[in-house]
Amino acid sequence: MKKVFKGVTTLTFALTAFNVSAENVVLNIYNWAEYMPTAVIQAFEKEYNVTVNYSTFDNNEAMYTKLKLLDNKGYDVVFASTYFIEKMAREGMLAKIDKTKMHHLKDVYPGLLGQQFDPKNDYSLPYVWGVTGISYNSDSIKNDQVTGWNDLWNSDFQRQVMLLDDVRDVFGMALKAQGHSINSTNEAEIKQAYEKLRDLRPNVVVYNSDAPHVPYVTGEAMLGMQWNGNAYLAKQEMPELKFVYPKEGSILWMDNFIVPEGSANKDLAFKFIDFFMRPENQAKLVEELGFPAPNKQAKSFLPKALQNDPMIFPTDEEVNKGEFTNDVGDAVNIYQKYWQLLKS
Repeated sequence: MKKVFKGVTTLTFALTAFNVSAENVVLNIYNWAEYMPTAVIQAFEKEYNVTVNYSTFDNNEAMYTKLKLLDNKGYDVVFASTYFIEKMAREGMLAKIDKTKMHHLKDVYPGLLGQQFDPKNDYSLPYVWGVTGISYNSDSIKNDQVTGWNDLWNSDFQRQVMLLDDVRDVFGMALKAQGHSINSTNEAEIKQAYEKLRDLRPNVVVYNSDAPHVPYVTGEAMLGMQWNGNAYLAKQEMPELKFVYPKEGSILWMDNFIVPEGSANKDLAFKFIDFFMRPENQAKLVEELGFPAPNKQAKSFLPKALQNDPMIFPTDEEVNKGEFTNDVGDAVNIYQKYWQLLKS
């Protein structure tokens, strides 16, 4: 959402534009690493007789900085989390998406469209979405010990808790635990969240966003924050790993297609977005990344076991209790100040 790659770390591919003939069209993609099924990219290349050049970044900040340095040129389709899109659109970095060329918008879950960061979806469309909740090792921890964010502060869990290495997720968790919005711009509330997080320090064993399921699989952490897709993938190796949608409300995130204003291939970029929004291609996202797809018709292309897996697909009630992470404007500096204090 944001941040560092949230998907499976075992998928590896590198698609480059080496040996491209002069007449061959190249579509330049900029995304998190290992965050897109290779087979779908190859199918797009074949259908449209083009070459995809896939470049990667580590986090939203790095993506934003590079586009700024390049004057928004050099890439045709880029991916960004919710709270960066409003900022980038405001700064004139994004092209308007031609929705007349999008043939699957009617099948997108309505709750994913019209969000505060882009009310008319002029500049972005959903790629992947998910939930930040809690994972725990059920061999070591009882089910009734972990029902919400506040349970992470239990003194029985000293040196057992993993937190994501992400300021908005961690502070969002603490704000939710205290009954506040994860998008608070009130410094008193953010400071209160910092003080609560400071009290959590004795329980924290590691911060991890590169591969947040690994500390559970290796036994370094027994419980803590987790993205639902990573929890699903980790469960394949570790059946005893459980996932909880916190009773105080989860943190919702969404990564989105955007087209830089300086793209040299906007029409092809729109074709690529539309191609990836086909339900059969969205189903491949679910299978490889473990996150729910925006196209609700994608479920029909999945095995029955995946269609009904609550770790991948939260209920409407669980979604309604959660909040999407939005741009907080200048208050981001307040978050960064207290984040540095927390990590120091």
